[in-house]
Amino acid sequence: MESFPEIVQVVPFPDYTVSVYFADGKIVSYDVKPKLDLGVFRALQDPDIFLHTCTIMNDTLAWDYTQTGDPTACIDIAPDMLYSLSSAEDRLAS
Repeated sequence: MESFPEIVQVVPFPDYTVSVYFADGKIVSYDVKPKLDLGVFRALQDPDIFLHTCTIMNDTLAWDYTQTGDPTACIDIAPDMLYSLSSAEDRLAS
């Protein structure tokens, strides 16, 4: 199994994107908008849930939308897919 750098920070934005920061310095932007009408992702249509439950779980970007802290009851995104995204600008530094 290929190893990817550790995700050290995730920052959600009101436009339904998340900046994902990796330990090796890479930053990517993940756009959730195309998934908002699909299955479990519908829970993220609520801006409060999207913004306030975004976290790192299972060593990747996740939403603890059940607010239970249960890593099996979250929405998470495959870290290899996130790392394969093109590098993005640091929106926090802007």
